Amino acid sequence: MSARSRTRRLSAGLAVVALAFAGAGTAAAHATPVSVTGSGAAAAEPGILMNYVVNTKPVAIHVDRTEEAIKAAGGTVVQSYEDLGVVIAQSTNPNFRTDVKLGKNGKSVQTVGATRTAAVKEGPVGSAAKPAATKGLLAGESAPALDPREGEQWDMVQIKADQAHQQSDGTTRVLVGINDSGVDDTHPDLAPNFDAADSVSCNNNGVPDTTPGAWRPTTSDHGTHVAGTVAAARNGVGIVGVAPGVRIASVKVVNDDGFIYPEYAICGWVWAAEHKMDVTNHSYFIDPFEFWCNDDGDQGAVQEAVRRAVAFATGKGVLSVAAAGNSNYDLANKTTDSGSPNDTTPVTRTINNDCLDLPTELPGVITVASTTRTKDRSGFSNFGLNKIDVAAPGSSILSTIPGGKYGLKSGTSMASPHVTGVAALIKSNRPWLKPAEIEKALRTDADDQACPAVVDARCTGTTANNAFFGQGIVDALDGVKRW
Repeated sequence: MSARSRTRRLSAGLAVVALAFAGAGTAAAHATPVSVTGSGAAAAEPGILMNYVVNTKPVAIHVDRTEEAIKAAGGTVVQSYEDLGVVIAQSTNPNFRTDVKLGKNGKSVQTVGATRTAAVKEGPVGSAAKPAATKGLLAGESAPALDPREGEQWDMVQIKADQAHQQSDGTTRVLVGINDSGVDDTHPDLAPNFDAADSVSCNNNGVPDTTPGAWRPTTSDHGTHVAGTVAAARNGVGIVGVAPGVRIASVKVVNDDGFIYPEYAICGWVWAAEHKMDVTNHSYFIDPFEFWCNDDGDQGAVQEAVRRAVAFATGKGVLSVAAAGNSNYDLANKTTDSGSPNDTTPVTRTINNDCLDLPTELPGVITVASTTRTKDRSGFSNFGLNKIDVAAPGSSILSTIPGGKYGLKSGTSMASPHVTGVAALIKSNRPWLKPAEIEKALRTDADDQACPAVVDARCTGTTANNAFFGQGIVDALDGVKRW
């Protein structure tokens, strides 16, 4: 743990997970929602436990003063990130947003915002009991001895990973974070490449939990599927990932109801940065808003806090790759959002392009759209000119699922790990490259994919850069062939 990032190692419990890809989740315990209309936030009903991001200057004295302001306002400091100037706080004070700015140290507070609209289901920080270490999902089942199934992996052929493997499978020097619902490290295709020492769970109020097994899945197979696409081992069993020679770590950022709240995601980026990960995959959007608007008090504060976390990780050498989303939505021309907040009662609202899908629209994040076997855009995939960076296969993708099994899944969640795997191959072969240079290589090497022959007015741009495919379908072979 970096001395400059003063992440507190408080007692944290293990939360179970049920993840629907790209951030969907079932409703949590209801609380009065905050304003989603851009006029600032209305307080939750008295007594409800809520979590907040509190932003300040990334300077020690201002972080210290902000912590004191939080305590004076009846709050608890959950996590404090000095390098980000972000403090995660928890409080039952319905006037916390106002009170935290009123005390003698309140001048250090820049912005403050609730991270969710439902009550904190985890309970007060540090209150949950840690369960005994588990042996992994479906531990009682023996992994079947499967024949290699590479012949079923059309996706690897589309991105030329099969050809790239003739030159490089990647190297164990490279560590990839699977920021998701947990990874089943007992799977025979994942166990050879799994790094338990650098794995963590962040889904209890955003506090890192390194209890053995805390980072494993419980009911969701999403993270395990993503992990297989990135780095299923070349071991004569099952499938082969895009970068079968790199290491993977599980960074669990999803709670038991399938939500990825901001404090979980921020914890994940800081963890990745401090554990020297090279690439992280984010196949989700941050809940409870599909789009976070900076003209709303809560949402603007969260948007800034998450931006700082991504920038911090990028500065430490971490490249973030994210799914574009599965709403068939034009990210370059936003008009309405009818699904947010998804942890209480959605309210249809007018939005604009200043409202961001987090994390995929943040600077430094690679945004990945989904393709079909025939190189068409997957019908569910979000799109947008100069919003999509590259595209990759995401329809009916075969990969690992818990219990030594394999299954098909569709979504931009499945497209993103293909690009993460190619980035890992590039980093393996050119270890001196920084995140921005890997991003440039991904864009430059991608194979141009023109708009559909049947005119679709939504596919604006050129063959070299358009709304559906960005700068093209990612190319693993070009990532390794020159080195």
